[in-house]
Amino acid sequence: MPTIELKPATRSDADPLIRANLESRAHHAPWSKPFTDHAGFEDWFGGLVTGANIGLVARERGAHAVIGVLHLSQICRGNFQSAYLGFYGMASSGGRGLMTEAVRRTAIFAFNEIGLHRIEANIQPANLKSVALVRRVGFQKEGFSPRYLRIDGEWRDHERWALLADMLPHQTE
Repeated sequence: MPTIELKPATRSDADPLIRANLESRAHHAPWSKPFTDHAGFEDWFGGLVTGANIGLVARERGAHAVIGVLHLSQICRGNFQSAYLGFYGMASSGGRGLMTEAVRRTAIFAFNEIGLHRIEANIQPANLKSVALVRRVGFQKEGFSPRYLRIDGEWRDHERWALLADMLPHQTE
């Protein structure tokens, strides 16, 4: 049985996510800068409603504590069948494999439920924990992109990691 629950984000997630993001600010820096107020949540959530994006909230089963946020963005159909995967975990749940499970289950969701062929995660090279996490799930490094994403006001280098539907072992929950 999975140790996490993975569900699409809803407006009722605002307060728990804001609280968890505030408590994990130091844990997220400098890799990401998630929203920490209602305006930031509304901006993020609005992108889920209007764009080709899906936001998922991972919680520990039973405890219901937020352990992470996962985001499939720029979902492209047609011949491409691809999306970008963004994710971040909360400080209180680190080191227990919960985010590895969340990323794996998000990949299963992307491939089995949405019908995608490929997901790509772009990670700053010095973010060794996230690199190790995607490796555990089965992602393969495809390349390096200088000054690829603007995070916290600066253009940052990223490695491109990808997973194809037929590369993910054990595609059932």
